[in-house]
Amino acid sequence: MNLSIHRNPPTDVPPANSPGDDFVSRVLFNERGLRAGWRLLLYVIFVLALELGAGLLLQHFLHPRTGDVKPTVFIAQELFSFGVVFGAALIMGLIERRAPGDYGLPSQGAFGRLFWQGFLIGLAEISALIGLITLFGGYSFGAIELHGMEIMRWGILWGVFFLVVGLCEEFQFRGYTQFTLADGIGFWPAAVLLSVGFGWVHRYNPGENWMGAAGVVMIGLLFAFALRRTGNLWLVVGWHASFDFGETFLYSVPNSGLLFPGHLSSSSLHGPAWLTGGTVGPEGSVFSFLTMGILFFLVHRWYPAQATSSPAS
Repeated sequence: MNLSIHRNPPTDVPPANSPGDDFVSRVLFNERGLRAGWRLLLYVIFVLALELGAGLLLQHFLHPRTGDVKPTVFIAQELFSFGVVFGAALIMGLIERRAPGDYGLPSQGAFGRLFWQGFLIGLAEISALIGLITLFGGYSFGAIELHGMEIMRWGILWGVFFLVVGLCEEFQFRGYTQFTLADGIGFWPAAVLLSVGFGWVHRYNPGENWMGAAGVVMIGLLFAFALRRTGNLWLVVGWHASFDFGETFLYSVPNSGLLFPGHLSSSSLHGPAWLTGGTVGPEGSVFSFLTMGILFFLVHRWYPAQATSSPAS
């Protein structure tokens, strides 16, 4: 007998959704599943939970005593931070049924061609920037301060440290967050919002100022442009790492307002802040905006736009 002719519906047929259920469903979901805002909220919760849980276990090892400036401590802290933001993304990948590489750091191509191209771009950028400041009388290299094996030791330590910094900061601001926020509001609105956040975080560095923070916002947009053109973060990870390495070790100048130990030379910046960047370092120089403008054009020429359906790229 056809069930449609029954006066009373079968008891095992669920009732139709109420208007309230429809409203909740529209708030939580769209045609692609859970909305981007809720996924970001979940990601932040996982980041905070991992940071709290692992931080309590590793606090003794990752929080140096006052005056302790060992680079190995810096490396451990950055590895911890990267493990937190990447680990939370791995959890979200399981929930969303996505591969970890979808969020910007695919294992295929890791530390490959794009990474080394970025490494060379970063060294060229900081060298050109220091060269322009020197041309106008604002930089002196000074005397070599490290000798023999000390050069290799500090070079390796700072190289490893800034590699981890590049991985951590790029994934934090242009990895899962960029991918998911772009799914909700579009790539460039997400990139602008996260780049402003990138600059805001750096504003709290000792010695940083509004000019340096503006430069950080612009480099964030430049890195987002490179992500869009290449489809992943390996180019900008190498770029970020080598630029910081050049500032801190090779040219021995402040890096985003921070002056680290283990300099190659007794260099000095002298002259007006608009030229040298002042306490910020070369990132706060007007020439930094010039070099970044040139690099926007070069990225546009070197990495042609590719059709992609991914919100992250």
